This record gives sequence, C-alpha cells and structure tokens, in this order.
Amino acid sequence: MMADTITALETLLMQGSLSDPELLAAAEQAPDYRILPEATVIKIGGQSVIDRGRTAVYPLVDEIVAARSAHKMLIGTGAGTRARHLYSIAAGLDLPAGVLSQLGASVADQNAAMLGQLLAKHGISSVSNAGLSSVPLFLTQVNAVVFSGMPPYNLWIRPPAEGVIPPYRTDAGCYLLAEQFGCKAMIYVKDENGLYTGNPKTDKKATFIPRITVDEMKARGLQDSILEFPVLDLLKAARHVREVQIVNGLVPGNLTRALAGEHVGTIITAA
Repeated sequence: MMADTITALETLLMQGSLSDPELLAAAEQAPDYRILPEATVIKIGGQSVIDRGRTAVYPLVDEIVAARSAHKMLIGTGAGTRARHLYSIAAGLDLPAGVLSQLGASVADQNAAMLGQLLAKHGISSVSNAGLSSVPLFLTQVNAVVFSGMPPYNLWIRPPAEGVIPPYRTDAGCYLLAEQFGCKAMIYVKDENGLYTGNPKTDKKATFIPRITVDEMKARGLQDSILEFPVLDLLKAARHVREVQIVNGLVPGNLTRALAGEHVGTIITAA
C-alpha cells in the first residue's frame, strides 16, 4: 500500500501542477517521518522573561541545566521590548513588514546569544539559522541547544492584512520548528500562569483557563491574548504537535514539571 502511494505521488508530481488538488491529497497520504520525536521545544519569552534580567533568567538557567539529564530541549528565545521599540520606529518611517521582520530577528538573536553565553559553561551552545543542521549533534552530546525564535522569513515574510507588524514572530518560529522536527512537545515560558478570560495584569475579574481548543479561543475572542494569532492556525493544521502548553516561568519548578508531562499552565489543543 505504501509503495502504491509513493508511486502515485511521484506520477502526479511529474505530470501535474504543484497546486493540483489530487496531488495535494496524495501528498497528505504519503508516509511521514518525525526527525526529533524525543525533543521538546521551549520558547523563553523576551518581554515576559529575558527582559526582566537576572532575577527571572538565572533560575530558568538552573532549571534547564538540571532538566537536561532527563530531557532533550531546543530552547528558543523571544525578542521582547527592544523589538517593540524597533517596530515603532520602523513603522513610523513607513518601512515594510519584511524590514521589521529583520529588525525583530536581530533582537531575538541577541537574546539567544546572551542565553547561550549563560549556558556555555555547561556545554550548551546557541546556533544560528544555518547551524540548525547541527541540532541533532548537540542533543546527542548535551541534550540541549539554544536558537533564535524568529523565523527567517525576513523580506519574504507574508505581509499582514493590516499594518506592517510581522505576523509570524518568535511564538510562531518556535512552534514551526517543533512541528517540522516532529518534536514531542511545545512549551511557552511566559510571565503568567497561562490563558485568562482577560488580561490579568489589568483585569482583576479575569479568570484562568486551564484547557481550551483553538476553535473555542477564536469563538471567545481570545485568539491574540497569549500567543501570536498565526500560531493557532499552525496548530490547527499540524500533523505532530497538536497541543501547546503555556507556563509561568517566574514560578520555580514550573518548567521542570511541564517537561515531565504535567499539566502546569494552560494547554491549547488543535481540536
């Protein structure tokens, strides 16, 4: 059956358009391969964690070092406040989304470099875009690697429907890496316990939501309240990573518990 599927797919690829519905259906049926099925992608928030400095970052560094004895981790960095400042200036200069994407990537790169330096004495390195090919080696040797969370679309990013703020930023970049590598889990480390019915920083009546689906989030108007909006559509269409968890990284032990498979914060599921 598998051989027949591959033969049919090859025939369609050679003879038809790459957007042909029959070809797309055949490609969907082709066998899939998970590249790093035992690894977990962790996104460390830029504004929520890294921008807070020593008090927030040092305890997480300790948790990462301790956790690598039992877990393989790809650690992505957000951009944070400095990127927002750059977006403000660039948007005011009428520069396009592609330029803003490059600027945001430069800040996420800086955060990856800093986190990599803090972890260097433990043998954990940071890698750039081209260096992602060496990730399996790092995971085999030290069970962890740091990368910049911004997807490398740069000038080729899909323009947003409104404005010029890049729609695919570090939340999306980390998720895309988890899905494409076929990883077992995606954990977002932020400064809140997870998703709420409102902004808990400004709304005292906001209540915590422990589990929710993508469709429920959209129906309740919560689609852009904890993760970048495109992440929900990526999650909905995923083959491998069909749920993500948001945890409060300012609470010691939360990351360790989430890595162990515990329900710590909010879990968002594809369905």
